[in-house]
Amino acid sequence: MTARIAGFGSSFPGRIDQEAVWEKHFAPRLSKPRVAGRLFRAAGVEHRHAVADPLVEDVSAWSTERRMRRYSLEAPALGKEAVAAALVEAGLPAADVGLLAVVSCTGYATPGLDIHLAADLGMAEDVQRLVIGHMGCYAALPGLGAVADFVAARGRPAVLLCLELTSLHAQPVTDDLAQVITHALFADAAAAVVLRPAGDGVEVLDVVARTATGTADHMRWDVTDHGFRMELSPRVPDVLARHVAPAVDALLARNGMTRADVGGWAVHPGGPRILDTVAHTLGLAPDALDASRTVLRERGNCSSATVLLVLDELRRTGLAPGAPVVAMAFGPGLTLYASLLRGAAG
Repeated sequence: MTARIAGFGSSFPGRIDQEAVWEKHFAPRLSKPRVAGRLFRAAGVEHRHAVADPLVEDVSAWSTERRMRRYSLEAPALGKEAVAAALVEAGLPAADVGLLAVVSCTGYATPGLDIHLAADLGMAEDVQRLVIGHMGCYAALPGLGAVADFVAARGRPAVLLCLELTSLHAQPVTDDLAQVITHALFADAAAAVVLRPAGDGVEVLDVVARTATGTADHMRWDVTDHGFRMELSPRVPDVLARHVAPAVDALLARNGMTRADVGGWAVHPGGPRILDTVAHTLGLAPDALDASRTVLRERGNCSSATVLLVLDELRRTGLAPGAPVVAMAFGPGLTLYASLLRGAAG
């Protein structure tokens, strides 16, 4: 028995325009806006979403406690909307869900979002719950693997929700170019999938992981007194270039496939350089990562939620029936996760 993704759902807070945010918020606060502006505009983002729009409120001086309180205020409605939409598409009553898994690296509370959503959506009192925290941008794929294993082993439906409110962790505007890139990329979103043990949908076949030892400092998400601070090294694409092909080829080989068999690529858009590196390293066609670039352009980097948004974009814009799909995401560690999926039969 294998698990199948039978429903997708997403929700977003208010939309912001990238150029307006640069001109009205960031540029006036920098001593060298010309250099920073080039980097900001090169992020590949035109629009994104944020519960804390910097043109409306500046949260950069907030304490971590205040940010977590805001997360607890904003997250339930967004999560409920995304999960409800996925349940509707799957044709599944909330009471039939056997496991609710919630992924986030941007907000924590106990009792948490999982408990509140289960109650608000009308899930059964015996629904099992799993919370996956602080793994970063790749967390959707180990989450998908765990949920798929539950569905296959228990024969019961499950829900995976990735909800990230990165805007609540905005840091003070400085001339640090690494922080300029972070401020240009990250955004907020909730994305959910419903998995069932049978029927139509995208089949989850396998998952592989690789962690590049010795590169833990290349991508960090540190808890500070003023929110969570992201650190990104410009060497990240170079490290990924060494590990992407071996990981993908191993995943495909153990399932009797090669890169030529893959009909779709859902790659986490950590930034344009990362997408370019993946495409070049794997020898992909020029349009192979169009879904990733579309999500980056219109949604930004929404941490763990992003790869699910890319997968949804891919299936809505031309994924061939029954085509193998590789979903891939990267994050702190430096860690790479890849999942092998098979598109719906059509």
